[in-house]
Amino acid sequence: MTNETKYDFQDGNGPVAAHQHSNGGGWVADTAKVADTAYVGPDAKVHGNAKVYGYANVSGYAMVSGNAVVYGNAQVFANAQVSGNAMVYGNAKVSGNAEVCGNAWVFGYAKVYGYAKVYGYAKVYGYAMVYGNAQVYGNAQVDGNAKVCGNAKITNTVLTANRSDGYTFSIFDEADGTTRITAGCRFFTIPEAIEHWTKTRGDTKLGRESIAIVKHLEYMHSLKEMKEDGCKL
Repeated sequence: MTNETKYDFQDGNGPVAAHQHSNGGGWVADTAKVADTAYVGPDAKVHGNAKVYGYANVSGYAMVSGNAVVYGNAQVFANAQVSGNAMVYGNAKVSGNAEVCGNAWVFGYAKVYGYAKVYGYAKVYGYAMVYGNAQVYGNAQVDGNAKVCGNAKITNTVLTANRSDGYTFSIFDEADGTTRITAGCRFFTIPEAIEHWTKTRGDTKLGRESIAIVKHLEYMHSLKEMKEDGCKL
């Protein structure tokens, strides 16, 4: 008989063969694969058939499971979870109580945090940020400098535009069909966005530019919806 080390990852499978990773001391199921160069902190866990390699960092109370893959210089920390067939790579960061699961990809310099959830076949990349209670799913793509926050539920591609001072505006549809504009921490319907920048910026250069961007995004968003519906443009 062998004195096999086991650990219960609290996933319903009971104690399974596992070991503590040499770089960080976190528990890793023997079915998972973690490179020597990757870090798994003392309270972090990697199990199932998950893979962590490169210089990826899994720390805090984070968990990587299922068939998920985390690699490159990606970081998964705090109470974040990456599961299913999800991939987190590049310099991406998933933290807080965020979840990335299903067949979702988070890569580049993207950040997913707070209580946000990215799942389905969604992709978050570039310098995009998804946070708050936002959900990005389906075939949605969030990229560039887009910010998705609040209680947003994104199911399609997010279009963005930058104001001359670098402020990024994003437009997307929520799950109920409501079209939203985000800019920084602002989270508006289109009429609310126009009213806001009319009141706060008035007839200034940035005010006129902000309203022009909102109207431009609204128009481009309508063209995208026509194309997705199979209309000829």
